[in-house]
Amino acid sequence: MSKVIFFTDQRKAPGLSPALARLPLPGEPLLDTRERPLRDLRISVTDRCNFRCTYCMPRDVFDKHHEFLPHRDLLTFEEIAAAARVFVAMGVRKIRLTGGEPLLRRNIETLVALLAELRTPEGDKPELTLTTNGSLLARKAQALKDAGLDRVTVSMDALDADVFARMSDSDFPVTQVLEGIEAAAAAGLTPVKINMVVRKGVNDDQIVPMARHFRGSGHILRFIEYMDVGSTNGWNMAEVVPSADVVARLAQVWPLRALHDEGMGRVAERWAYADGAGEVGVISSVTHAFCGGCTRARLSPEGRLFLCLFATQGHDLRALIRGGADETRLAQALAGIWQARGDNYSEHRADAGADPRATGEHKIEMSYIGG
Repeated sequence: MSKVIFFTDQRKAPGLSPALARLPLPGEPLLDTRERPLRDLRISVTDRCNFRCTYCMPRDVFDKHHEFLPHRDLLTFEEIAAAARVFVAMGVRKIRLTGGEPLLRRNIETLVALLAELRTPEGDKPELTLTTNGSLLARKAQALKDAGLDRVTVSMDALDADVFARMSDSDFPVTQVLEGIEAAAAAGLTPVKINMVVRKGVNDDQIVPMARHFRGSGHILRFIEYMDVGSTNGWNMAEVVPSADVVARLAQVWPLRALHDEGMGRVAERWAYADGAGEVGVISSVTHAFCGGCTRARLSPEGRLFLCLFATQGHDLRALIRGGADETRLAQALAGIWQARGDNYSEHRADAGADPRATGEHKIEMSYIGG
């Protein structure tokens, strides 16, 4: 089947101007239209990456002529920290740095240190995590931990060198990603989570080998259904391996038992090995949408706030930040944005006959807003 590419550069589209709203009372959660609280903030610090994973940054779109955001457009570390302070005051309890590849942002540990100083109204430090492709992790792990990072998640789609190269469309050796994982564990950035996007006919033969490798390691492997994020990856439902099939394959080799978490904020369904060798997870945005418990907001590299991984438009917070707005005004804008939120794309994916292109809308790219 030929690959169809639909691409509109949403980074250059006008951002929505946030409306101001009343602030919640002290101790009152900030809720959207579906009673979902704001708890998680994902901050994309760059739209650049040194991999060209086929499901995220296909090389035929993100080639040598692709124009990435100029550095002057990116939020500075101080601007990011100032915005994050307001989010934490409004209920965020977990911050994840992402990209692109966040370790490509020079001196990223400086930002980590600024965020590590934040405290909730109760005086607690929000959980501070980072997602990376692992290529630079071995050299950065200790500095990140020293700066205050709590944990890392590593994207790794195969153990086999050839399959890894096809998935990442790079010549970076998988052995160095494994070295990065071990360096992170040695530095105390634990538990290390490993995310594997599963694409039928491309890397689904790596499900059991990946599980076998990480069983008993203390790391947590999670399998992610191939999703229609953005508009450039040629997504096709036929290439999705349902999470239920992944669990069934694993259970044929190792008995599993289900672990249960509260629904609000849950992303992964967790399974423990019956013999006590750790756990695995599955993330099922396509076959088992979890929109009803989604508590995440996403801040783009140049300061747009997105309320869904599959969003088509963002709200321009940079204009407020650079325009001299104080924390109260920024908090009012954030409250207005979140209280109007009703996003539930994954629940309605089937309305377009399992083909998101049928809507004619162009979603923001995952390489820009982070997974």
